[in-house]
Amino acid sequence: MAKRRKKKTTARRKGSARKTTTRRRKVVRRKKATRRKTTTRRKKATRRKTTRRKKATRRKTTTRRKKATRRKTTRRKKATRRKGKRKASGLTKMKYSCSAHLEAIVGKGKMTRPQIVKKMWAYIKAKKCQHPTNRRMIVPDAKLAKVIGGRPIDMLKLATHMNKHIKK
Repeated sequence: MAKRRKKKTTARRKGSARKTTTRRRKVVRRKKATRRKTTTRRKKATRRKTTRRKKATRRKTTTRRKKATRRKTTRRKKATRRKGKRKASGLTKMKYSCSAHLEAIVGKGKMTRPQIVKKMWAYIKAKKCQHPTNRRMIVPDAKLAKVIGGRPIDMLKLATHMNKHIKK
């Protein structure tokens, strides 16, 4: 029988091991980069093909869709149109008479509540009775002070002060 020889194992140097691993890494990186390039080229080519197909199908189907939508919109417009005036609700039907102080601002005659509020706001804006920085606050002048009081009030409180000067 032949004697088996033991293989001599030489201890590698630290520097040589590093060189081989860095070389391997570089080779692997190059391979990955080439793979990326080829895959991106393939992807772009397939994208171009699919977009061409989509455009071709869009051209065919869009003509049909346009005709269908035109018909639907014309039908809807006819159904939603109203002829004549809207029916008046309870607030717009009832007419109120104003006190003498409120008539000085709004004018004489019986009016509905929305009309009175509208004319009060017209007066406030014409006489510049709003606070210059906080426009929600109404700063009354002499005539307006008789209706809402002497202190500045918030615009949402205007209707409550107005109610005191309105009668059916």
